[in-house]
Amino acid sequence: MFAVYAAEPSPENPLASLRVGERPEPEVPAGWVRVAVKAASLNMHDLWTLRGVGIKPEQFPMILGCDGAGTLDDGTEVVLHSVIGDPNWSGEETLDPKRTLLTEKHQGTFADYVTVPARNALPKPAGLSFAEAACMGTAWLTAYRMLFVKSGLRPGQTMLVQGASGGVSTALIQLGRAAGFRVWVTGRSEEKRALATSLGAHDVFESGARLPERVDAVFETVGKATWSHSMKSLKPGGIVVISGATSGDATAAELQRLFFLQLRVVGSTMGTREELGDLLRFCSFNGLKPQIGAELKFEDAEQGLRSMLEGETAGKIVFTR
Repeated sequence: MFAVYAAEPSPENPLASLRVGERPEPEVPAGWVRVAVKAASLNMHDLWTLRGVGIKPEQFPMILGCDGAGTLDDGTEVVLHSVIGDPNWSGEETLDPKRTLLTEKHQGTFADYVTVPARNALPKPAGLSFAEAACMGTAWLTAYRMLFVKSGLRPGQTMLVQGASGGVSTALIQLGRAAGFRVWVTGRSEEKRALATSLGAHDVFESGARLPERVDAVFETVGKATWSHSMKSLKPGGIVVISGATSGDATAAELQRLFFLQLRVVGSTMGTREELGDLLRFCSFNGLKPQIGAELKFEDAEQGLRSMLEGETAGKIVFTR
């Protein structure tokens, strides 16, 4: 079958590992289902896979793609939940020490077919196209959990999103606005700030700018480049929710500010199957559709990956048939 895959780990030049070609069709274990992929979205995780981060060398070649939407063999339209856990785990799904994502142990969605546990294929809402549905399982689910499960924010409070154009950031803007929060956003360029405004941000600021007032919560996916600004932007008792660090680890934890102002720092990773179901219903109720910055053919995967590598995104990058 056709597939876009990582041939080997390439830490310094991730695109050197990228291949577009033929791979064996997947077998379907008991309790799993085969999905004919109609669309799949690109995530930073795919670049990490190409670099060899979070995947053992013996797992290569690895088909890329955490997210996807498609059809079961009987024609049912589905959205994929990419967190695959231990069937014997009975606790909170994201805390399962044996959990894995597609592309870490199991082959991913940038292919004609992918197999997942039956519970990981959720009904696709009729109001979402395959391309839109393919954005939900990682970036939008991560944003949903950050905002509604981890932050403790109430409607009417103020949230700051660091970064205006990435998949998680654009989801946070749209979800926050729909939920009744005051949404502030920072962006590195006028174009990125304009995108945030078009998605519902109440106000936008240059990266690192002094805000008119401190906020109740900051949502972080950037890390080193924005961490100090995030800490300085919080009200006493405020919270930072962090789900990524694309610019690297923070050089200082700002511990004095942390304890003196009684700030809270909370990590968040992906989300549960139930949260994905809630997210899909929330989007249906509110008419929300993800911001897609580029829709490309799977054969043009290198173009999409290069845009992400260079930080030239304006929402989600989606590959379609």
